[in-house]
Amino acid sequence: MSFKRTTRGRKGTPDEEQAGVRSGFPFPGTLHFHPFVGSPLGYRFRHIVKLLPLLLSGLVVSLTSACQRKSTLKFSEVAAGLDYGNESVTDVPWSIHVVRVDRTVPANSLQSLHAQGRAVGLSPLSEQLQWLPTTLGTPMAAVNGDFYQRERAFQGDPRGLQIVQGELLSAPKGGVAFWLDGSGSPWTTNVTPHLQITWPDGRATAFGLNEERPPGNLVLFTPALGASTHTTDGEEWILGPAENGPWLPLQLNQTYSAKVLATRSTGNTPLAPGLLVLSAGPQLAKTLPRLETNAILRIATASAPVVADAQVAIGGGPVLVRAGKPQPLPRPTGSAEAYEFSSMTERHPRTAVGWNQRYLFLVEVDGRQKGLSVGMTLAELARYLVSLGCDEAMNLDGGGSATLWCDGRVRNKPCDGRERPVANSLVVVRRRDAERPDNAAKPADPSAAPR
Repeated sequence: MSFKRTTRGRKGTPDEEQAGVRSGFPFPGTLHFHPFVGSPLGYRFRHIVKLLPLLLSGLVVSLTSACQRKSTLKFSEVAAGLDYGNESVTDVPWSIHVVRVDRTVPANSLQSLHAQGRAVGLSPLSEQLQWLPTTLGTPMAAVNGDFYQRERAFQGDPRGLQIVQGELLSAPKGGVAFWLDGSGSPWTTNVTPHLQITWPDGRATAFGLNEERPPGNLVLFTPALGASTHTTDGEEWILGPAENGPWLPLQLNQTYSAKVLATRSTGNTPLAPGLLVLSAGPQLAKTLPRLETNAILRIATASAPVVADAQVAIGGGPVLVRAGKPQPLPRPTGSAEAYEFSSMTERHPRTAVGWNQRYLFLVEVDGRQKGLSVGMTLAELARYLVSLGCDEAMNLDGGGSATLWCDGRVRNKPCDGRERPVANSLVVVRRRDAERPDNAAKPADPSAAPR
């Protein structure tokens, strides 16, 4: 998401403001408070005090009704166990696009993709779908994914964790991530990295993965990055497997044994299938042991919590819904984060993933388009996800990145007027042997409750 200064979210009407209420969801009724014009100040004050219990009672009712507002979204079936709907709330206005996936239908699965089929790079969501292996099936729906680096050689580097078909493309960095475990159950929480290299002398050093390497850092590069490491200096070691243990593709929460095949000191080492390159910045390289050819290193890709057997994972955040309740927003810890966090309380285009025991939801809210949809604050988005029936939900990149694709086309109206190139995505895939000839969209069963 590109953090740009935009118009703040709509303030309440004069009546709402006078009653001390900021608009969130559309209020079922507006609280009116009229001062006693022409009365002495003390007389006016006494009447205000008498009215306070009634005023506060009405405020609680209005806020409760707003937070418990049920979505009026009507779905149409795209395929068995896969529905799409567009809800319009005209008085705000909002235009909301939702894909609902029945988790009990085995023909549908969730996958993650990265632009250009690599660990870095950018491409529009609709173009990313061409990188889906045909062996997995047919893409049926998709949304944009994580926040990402937008400039230089590592543009498209996701801000957090990404796992594609079990392969670790981007390491966790302590932020929130969404993943499916080995049984296909969804999870979301903060994931802390414990990636480290153990040198022949027993010392250990933390490392990053497929990312820009500062002078004082250690980064491990896999063939998923592309042609080379994009570095200009430092010490780089080409690594191969040391024994008959696990090797590539790299996975989270594994330990690997690697052998030094060659050393380079000029940077930009070529990447080759089946090999890794470990790169130390010039400042760090001075403090590391000298490695000879055939030296053995241990590579650990641990995380906390342990994300085991995950075939799909993507970063995002913050967590919006937990146990069916909207969650409080995080607070900034420094001035550098100030606008990132203030934007959470402004109305912008939004994307999110949520779920309950029966359904998984992909949600996109258009924004920055006054006549169509102004966007949501994260608090409004959390309340809407609860209204859909989500027990758990996580925010994804928004703004100009917010895109929802379903059944062959982009359904929303991106605020840039076109699809913005993004780093990665979540994709609903249907097994080819499950496809049926009568796949035309039709109204979904109205008795199918979202919870």
